[in-house]
Amino acid sequence: MFPNFNIYSTPLLILVFQGLIFVGLLFVKYFKKKNIFDLFLGLILLIVCYQQTCYTIGFLGWYNEFQNTKINYFLIPMSLGIAPLIYFYVKSITTSNFKFEKKYWWHFIPILVLIIFRFFIFFYDSNQSGFHETQNGVLKISLDETIINPLLVFLSFAQMLLYLVFTFQLFYNYRKKIQEYFSNIYKLELNWILSFLIAFTALFLYSSLQDVIGSLIIDLKYEQRWWLNIFMALVVLFVGIKGYFTDTSKLNTISFSFSPNPESIPKTNEETTIISKIDIEKVSNFMSLKKPYLNPDLNLSDLAELLQMNRAKLSQTINSGFNKNFNDFVNEYRVNTFKEKLQLGEHKQLSLLGIAFDCGFNSKATFNRVFKKITHTSPSEFLNSHIK
Repeated sequence: MFPNFNIYSTPLLILVFQGLIFVGLLFVKYFKKKNIFDLFLGLILLIVCYQQTCYTIGFLGWYNEFQNTKINYFLIPMSLGIAPLIYFYVKSITTSNFKFEKKYWWHFIPILVLIIFRFFIFFYDSNQSGFHETQNGVLKISLDETIINPLLVFLSFAQMLLYLVFTFQLFYNYRKKIQEYFSNIYKLELNWILSFLIAFTALFLYSSLQDVIGSLIIDLKYEQRWWLNIFMALVVLFVGIKGYFTDTSKLNTISFSFSPNPESIPKTNEETTIISKIDIEKVSNFMSLKKPYLNPDLNLSDLAELLQMNRAKLSQTINSGFNKNFNDFVNEYRVNTFKEKLQLGEHKQLSLLGIAFDCGFNSKATFNRVFKKITHTSPSEFLNSHIK
């Protein structure tokens, strides 16, 4: 009997319903704040919930009760749409002032073609005699089930793999970029996005393994495929909660992409060597005397303005002259200042974290990580072993 609430259908139904709630919340948030990444995430969750409908209603007993239903025509494999949406979701967050351009629609051609194809075979089959007495018509069985669906397994696998690779590359390029521009990056590292990518990669690998086993080794029963769907439902809930409550809108106003200005960079090797030494000395003296690193919000543009230097030239000077990225360059000054303050005994009046904040750090996590990276020991260990 439909609906049949059991140990398989009930958890899926509850989780899918909760997922749809966050879909609605993300859409409302998008229409209020106009942040396109909320729209992308809402669409991702909507598609995943839609895909789970097939198994949820199956466990509820729909297929047994309504054997001639035409729902199979509309349970469209939407993984072709999820892959580019994941990519554009991450791109819209990690790209300053991101705008969805017309050329990006090409990424969604495969899923749009599939949707049109499904509607075409439905209208064709619906005009054939005996269609109302069966679940699937002639084109659904002879073309879609026999040819298209097996091809979609391989196409979906290849597409998802490529988009995940591109998205991870996009994410790590972003992390590398912020190290070249910001002195404190903890709040900009987007660890939540990394969790998001890992979760969907795990789903992709699980689904691919299940397809291989089901196609080549043993035919998996409906109950055996339930585990993937419950895992998918939990991922939707996790992503919905984190995506809705994590504020990444501040990244939209950050403009840290730049390319060197050819006119500001010397042409000859000899001239480059001379000017690099002058620039290196200028930057080093300014950092030592003016201590701009004490400002926790210091970034490459701020320092370039203080030094009255071209931003690209300053970046080149730090990278080549000091052999460091901007983040490591500034934080080394902060760590050295922290050690000097310990030598002066400031730890007797302030906590280690308080001293770290006075040196320009803005979070405990960043301070501990940077200090250990530079000194190969923790702040407390350094205090115990070097300060008497």
